[in-house]
Amino acid sequence: MAKPSKRWNAARERVDTQRKYSLSEAVDLIRDTATAGFDETVDLAVRLGVNPRHADQMVRGATGLPHGVGKVVRVLVFADGDAAKAAEAAGADYVGSDELIEKIQGGWFDFDKAVATRDLMGKVGRIGRVLGPRGLMPNPKVGTVVAPEHVGQAVKDLKGGRIDFRVEKSGIVHAPVGKASFEAGQLQDNIVALVNELMRLKPSSAKGTYLRGVALSSTMGIGVRVDTNDLLRAAGR
Repeated sequence: MAKPSKRWNAARERVDTQRKYSLSEAVDLIRDTATAGFDETVDLAVRLGVNPRHADQMVRGATGLPHGVGKVVRVLVFADGDAAKAAEAAGADYVGSDELIEKIQGGWFDFDKAVATRDLMGKVGRIGRVLGPRGLMPNPKVGTVVAPEHVGQAVKDLKGGRIDFRVEKSGIVHAPVGKASFEAGQLQDNIVALVNELMRLKPSSAKGTYLRGVALSSTMGIGVRVDTNDLLRAAGR
């Protein structure tokens, strides 16, 4: 096992892994200790009081972050006719139908998100086996299967920083909330937006404490625990 770098050790000395920091303190620590030679992504991990093995406790959704995630998102759209024109006008990187399906069947996956109009899902379903494992299959639950008249807005949402999330078997949701280069207020706004959406999606069958633990981390940095009570206050809850 490789020894921790001096940079990581310096960050470790600044973070008390047993302490739960306020949201503002946690964000400041993450930004200050993200000293890799690139703009590190900041991720939020939220442990929920749900049992994902029960269908009625599966938490899954999508939400727009006020300041985006600091990443250029390549959007592919399965559409034709006027819907295809609307997708192109909204900034989609790739638009088409049969030709895109054939290209993907051949092993091409140079895109980050896929949207489909409802009328084409019969065709898109044929490549579900290759799109699904990569998290690229359009899904109405996260707003990527839409009516033809809504395809333009779906593209704009994805380009503008909308993220998808899904609770894992362990009950944890992981999601990017921005870059270390973001201003502290921008990261806080994004975190609050995601937490508010998670709270909105709280299953009625979930018992006990719902928001059980929260941690922030950067790509190459150390995790920082966040005080859930302070976070809920910041979210107005």
